[in-house]
Formats: sequence, structure tokens, C-alpha cells
Amino acid sequence: MTWDVLSIIGTIAFAVSGAFIAMEEEYDILGVYILGIVTAFGGGAIRNLLIGVPVSALWEQGLFFQIALLSITATFLFPNSILKQWKRWGNFSDAIGLAAFAIQGALYATSMGHPLSAVIVAAVLTGSGGGIVRDLLARRKPTVLKDEIYALWAILAGLIVGLQIASSPVELYVLFGLLVACRMLSYMYKWKLPIRSIRQPNM
Repeated sequence: MTWDVLSIIGTIAFAVSGAFIAMEEEYDILGVYILGIVTAFGGGAIRNLLIGVPVSALWEQGLFFQIALLSITATFLFPNSILKQWKRWGNFSDAIGLAAFAIQGALYATSMGHPLSAVIVAAVLTGSGGGIVRDLLARRKPTVLKDEIYALWAILAGLIVGLQIASSPVELYVLFGLLVACRMLSYMYKWKLPIRSIRQPNM
């Protein structure tokens, strides 16, 4: 049950996030659907390739594809007053997708008996893979590669699930809420990871 709930939450959140960005970039309706679907399922597809799950498993998620299509359609039909609040809605939606899919990816790898390192990789790829593909298709610098804190929260999810610190449904939902809150706080207060630039100053 927890698995299904997290999958549904992540699918809706990332489908909406992809659709928002597509409309911000003024893509046509086909582009909106493509970017929404890629964002919702891209991370899971990349994860499956790396942990040995057949790619064909992606096409067995008929219900989730329907949920994603409905979410994208609803987003496309949102009134302009809501769409103008994209920055607020979009980052919150992205935080929900990141948290839900990071936990789901970690649970998936754990259920297959993979070591902790693979669980963390699965969490990161599932949580941020779709966003990376989305940003690349929208010709943006991927959020996960910026100096703001993003993938770190997916790594935290992988560690907590992989070490079985959180395993019951209640614990996983608490972890989900914690990750969403951390991501939003890191965005609102502009928490950043250390960077080092080797650019030469302009003379």
C-alpha cells in the first residue's frame, strides 16, 4: 500500500512539474504531454536499467500512465491565475516528486536485495532522474547539478531506507514529509553546497 501511494504521489507531482515547465517554455500541447510523461517516468526507467530490471517493466504501469495523463491534462487546463504562481507551485510539486520517488526507488532496490550503495543510487536516480531529463529537454541546467541542495535529500532517503531506520508505513510517511519540508526549506532559504570555481576573473 505504501509503495502504491508513493508511486501515485510521485507520478502526479512530477507529471505536473514537467507540464508546468513545458508551458513556461511555451511548448505546444504535444510538448506538454511529452515533457510531463518523461518527467514522471524518466527516473524510474534510468533506475531500472542500472539495477537490472527489464525496461519492458515500464510499460506494465498502465494505471500510472493514466494518472500521469490526467494530471497533465488538468495542469494544461489550469486557469492563468494559477499558472502565474508557477514558481511556488512548481517547486512544491518538484519537492513532492523528489521525496516520493526517492523513497520508492530505495524501497525497490532494498526489495531486490541490493547493497546500501545501490539503494542510495536507486533513490537518487528515481528521485531526480526524471527532473534531469526534463531540464535537459527544456534546455535548462539540471537542478540536481546546481549548487542548491537537491540530490542530497534523495541520498538521505536512500541511507534511511537502506539502513532500515524507517521501514514501517508510518515511518516512511514521516520520512516523506521530512524530505518535502527539507527540500522546500533549502529552496526558500537558498541553502547551498560548497562550490569551487576555476574560472579566470575578467581582466
